[in-house]
Amino acid sequence: MYSEIRGLHQAAYILALFTFGSQMLALIRDRLLAHTFGAGTELDLYYAAFRIPDLLYVLFVSVLSVYVLLPFVTKARSDKDAAAGSAVLGQMFTVFLLCYSIFAVLLFIATPFLVTVFFPGLSADAETLTTLIRILLLQPLLLGVSSLFGVVTQLSHRFILYAISPLIYNLGIIFGITILYPYFGMQGLAIGVVVGALGHMLVQLPLVATSELTFGLVQKINWRLLQSVFVVAVPRALTLSIHQLVLLVFAGVATMMTAGSVSVFQFAFNLQSVPLAIIGASYSTAAFPVLADLFAKQDHKTFSTHVVTALRHVLFWSLPIIALVIVLRAQIVRVVLGSGEFDWSDTRLTAAVLALFIIALTAQSMLLLLVRTFYAGGKTRTPLLVALAGAAVSLGTAFLGLRLVAAYPECKVFFESLFRLDGVVGTEVLVLAIAFVFGVLVEMGVLLAMSIREFNLQVGHFWGQFAEAILAALVAALTAYATLIFLVDGINQESFVGIMLQGVIAGLVGALGALGAYYILGSRELNEIYRSYHSKIFKTDVIAPQQDTL
Repeated sequence: MYSEIRGLHQAAYILALFTFGSQMLALIRDRLLAHTFGAGTELDLYYAAFRIPDLLYVLFVSVLSVYVLLPFVTKARSDKDAAAGSAVLGQMFTVFLLCYSIFAVLLFIATPFLVTVFFPGLSADAETLTTLIRILLLQPLLLGVSSLFGVVTQLSHRFILYAISPLIYNLGIIFGITILYPYFGMQGLAIGVVVGALGHMLVQLPLVATSELTFGLVQKINWRLLQSVFVVAVPRALTLSIHQLVLLVFAGVATMMTAGSVSVFQFAFNLQSVPLAIIGASYSTAAFPVLADLFAKQDHKTFSTHVVTALRHVLFWSLPIIALVIVLRAQIVRVVLGSGEFDWSDTRLTAAVLALFIIALTAQSMLLLLVRTFYAGGKTRTPLLVALAGAAVSLGTAFLGLRLVAAYPECKVFFESLFRLDGVVGTEVLVLAIAFVFGVLVEMGVLLAMSIREFNLQVGHFWGQFAEAILAALVAALTAYATLIFLVDGINQESFVGIMLQGVIAGLVGALGALGAYYILGSRELNEIYRSYHSKIFKTDVIAPQQDTL
């Protein structure tokens, strides 16, 4: 856990490995929720309760993020010593505890009013929803402290330790579902989330406590330092808040649809987040410290090369995965969620929403990387403005789409026929997924164009690489679909094992098809992955901790 990891691909693959483990736990968590509640009112309450605390989380904790504080801590340590870097963290820790405590108390009092405003479709259960939100207000506090700890672990290049925290978080939620819920009801679910957030923080504490960057409360506030941090952090916090506001509005709208619409939307969103976290989050997290260092050294050519390399690999992985998920969407949803109260109609609707969400996998993955590219370059206002445009597109599309479906029922029939949802109720939730995807695509396109201009990214070969990835994706889809047809008569589709085998075998064949296509085309990315896998994973030397490392 305390091994020091260096190198873009090496760190990205290690983060991806642990992220995969965390996402598997997240899928187990969702399966337990689906089995216990199905897509209904109780689960709508649970997911709706997260929206306000999550908004609070991004408003405060994004200011404490490694992507904001790492350059400040690095500069202080380079200009002076480790104590100066520790002082920066101590300042932020003190201000965070003070401000969050005041804001959380006010929000605790105002929660009953906010519930009626944001979730009108759940007014009959407003008291339960209020209690859940109040308990979950502890989550941003604990994750905020954990985020500060993450600055220390990432600066120490302890990526394994950093990546373990989300696993602990999901284990806490699972503990709440399996152990606390039978005794405390819905409140037990919220308490489990708080337990997971506490574990997320505590797992990093031993390293932080013994690090030269360890920190605590301070008695005197350095307002000049805080001003310089907030100039960078506030636009970032607002950028993330915009995305959370969109999800908050969508959740509120979904509460006025068929019962279970919030759950279906969230289940599909969580499923598409698995490949997004493994691909987009892993590469962007691994790339950021390197990019920040290169920009500080004014090595703009290498900076641009690292960004383009990461973008190429995002294309390489994401497009075949999009194809496979679209083909195997029913098998994925049925295996992960199809248990207990989660019936076949829930499966079909969630699979359709998943197919829409996954279309934006490449765009979301590239967006994560490009946003961090601007942050590494100290330019936080551009992503904010682009996020505002993307949010406007998403909300506008949702509004127009729902009006269109209400005015012209044949539009709803068209989408139901397209996704084979005849006889399934609640299909209007598809409009929210389409609106989300459209906004993301617009946001990514604009930010990519601005990145090319701002950082002089050399993307001349992208069209050829994009064509390779499209071809590999088509091969993956065709081989997976052909395998599904071939397996229909040979495997019992009524059992969990049968559906899982069908999906796994078809997925493996599709993945091999994509790999074969890349190999025949002489993919540059495939060769880079092969060399990195052998030279950096199998032959990694553990670097002893240094007094000054970056």
